[in-house]
Amino acid sequence: MAQELVGIIGGTGLGDALEKNITAPKFYDIKTPFGWPSTKILVGKIGGRRIAFINRHGDGHKLSPCEVPFAANIFALKKLGVHTIISSGAVGSLRSRIRLGDLVLVDQFIDKTFKRTNTLFGGFGAVHCEMAEPVCSRLHRKFLEISKKVNIRTHPAGAYVCIEGPQFSTRAESLMHKVWGGDLIGMTAMPEAKLAREAQICYAMIALPSDYDCWKHPPISRGKKSKQTLLNEIIANLQAATNNCLKLLIAVLQSKQALADENCPCRKSLELAVWTNKDKISLTDKKKLKVLFE
Repeated sequence: MAQELVGIIGGTGLGDALEKNITAPKFYDIKTPFGWPSTKILVGKIGGRRIAFINRHGDGHKLSPCEVPFAANIFALKKLGVHTIISSGAVGSLRSRIRLGDLVLVDQFIDKTFKRTNTLFGGFGAVHCEMAEPVCSRLHRKFLEISKKVNIRTHPAGAYVCIEGPQFSTRAESLMHKVWGGDLIGMTAMPEAKLAREAQICYAMIALPSDYDCWKHPPISRGKKSKQTLLNEIIANLQAATNNCLKLLIAVLQSKQALADENCPCRKSLELAVWTNKDKISLTDKKKLKVLFE
């Protein structure tokens, strides 16, 4: 277990909280074929387990969701030796039963992004990874088991609708997402989960509901609360969810269970995915993306 390097992707709030619990911290600046990651990667230990944390939105939350270098982030973590990623992110709840401050163990995604680099193999060849189950079921089971031991209201499943942003949904879109079967709405899970699968990394996501999108409440202009009051409430909800997420994360990291498993199907996702004749793939491309096949 001590040799595992578990990747963690999250926002500024989670990063600040994690940093207080990390021992022997070191920062790594890693260049990739897809440019630089969002920021330097923090490597250290929590509960004897090695972790590599990357702040998705960069230092000072400078990157909007559509500007996050998802491909560089995933490649850099894989280059460091990460075979397991735990992701977290703020979301809007599309269901009354998913209360603000709860945690949701995401198990499905609906991808509505359209401007982002959504593959690590552009120009390399035709690579088609299976995505029917977009999160690692093995990791998901472990999180569900451990969540029952901590006093945090955690939903065992949820479908995450990922929009391009950076604008929020219209009310019509919000209602449509509910009809589609979406439970959560956010802007950062995709193409992150797809790229992790292409990199043969086990991936799990904890969602942090901080608001009810716009399906449940009238627009600010017609509501009774001021903009500042609503913003303060959202920040407070996010802080509560972040604190809960931190508790669950630490419980997972301090557990005796192995989070990485080289026999997991996620670690073999490229075995049948490359359709291009290997002789037609240049040596330069093979060398450039060698890390992904390890």
